[in-house]
Amino acid sequence: MSNLKIAVLPGDGIGPEISRQGVAVLEAVADRFGHTFSFEYGLVGAAAIDDCGDPFPEKTYELCLRSDAVLFSAVGDPKYDNNPSATVRPEQGLLAMRKKLGLYANIRPMQTFKCLLHMSPLRQEIVEGADFVCVRELTGGMYFGEKYESDERAYDTNAYTRAEIERILETAYGYARRRNRHLTVVDKANVLASSRLWRKVAQEVAERYPDVATDYMFVDNAAMRMVVDPRFFDVMVTENTFGDILTDEASVISGSMGLLPSASTGEKTPLFEPVHGSWPQAAGKNIANPIAQILSAAMLLEYFDMKEEGALVREAVEASLDQEVRTPEIQVPGGAVYGTAEVGAWIAGYIRRK
Repeated sequence: MSNLKIAVLPGDGIGPEISRQGVAVLEAVADRFGHTFSFEYGLVGAAAIDDCGDPFPEKTYELCLRSDAVLFSAVGDPKYDNNPSATVRPEQGLLAMRKKLGLYANIRPMQTFKCLLHMSPLRQEIVEGADFVCVRELTGGMYFGEKYESDERAYDTNAYTRAEIERILETAYGYARRRNRHLTVVDKANVLASSRLWRKVAQEVAERYPDVATDYMFVDNAAMRMVVDPRFFDVMVTENTFGDILTDEASVISGSMGLLPSASTGEKTPLFEPVHGSWPQAAGKNIANPIAQILSAAMLLEYFDMKEEGALVREAVEASLDQEVRTPEIQVPGGAVYGTAEVGAWIAGYIRRK
């Protein structure tokens, strides 16, 4: 039996709706396996700005520190997106959370679901069987480097240290060893000095992992290869900005961003979140797909070595898709109407019945 303290940060837009389903599934797992999971809620993003002017308040940070894991949903609100002069933005809360918790490794698995292959923008013969993991460095690079902005000139500094590169490579090799022992290092070493350091360090680290096949690919080639031959990849590792772009590209291969989870790990409390955004236009309409949030809960369980529990959550998700218990954006034509809450309840019920 396990006891876990979980900080729940619903955030903005559809965040509160999908968050409820993630918690419901974890509660079903706790009941089914005799665990004790306690949940404490905190504010982040626009909800936190509205409450106290800070997108990642100190009390939310303290909540994360005293928890075993963070179940996060989404941040973002049009009133800030549409205001270029806003000095405080919801997304700053996410960046602050990553930085203060030392979450330097973002793990995004990309998997396909057989019953949804027809929804991928790629042809079925290209996408069928695609299953890879993107490992994105999360606390360095342009997002955190020195910045300058005026009406005439602006720059962002893409700075990395050897230590930052080495630790994310070690994480990626760990995943490669647990999967198919193939790692692709993605950079732009033919143009960027920061990428040349990445490649130099990667070549040194690769010598410590002779059991893993390592290859190197420029980011533009990787973006192309992901579209024409996604089955080539097993584990991909790259820097922050490239990782942001490539993981969003990867996320649509499955047919919907609403299907894919992620984990962010590092120095302090690990965080688990769906890859999609806050989709404010859908907030309160009970139409958002909760599966990415639910699969993020599965990753949380697996992080704490609850493999059987995580496998059951994944089985329940697969069953819901196969039985066409789906939210509107992935439902078959003429299929029954299920909302966010109904899909979550069905999956939680499946877990309790097994």
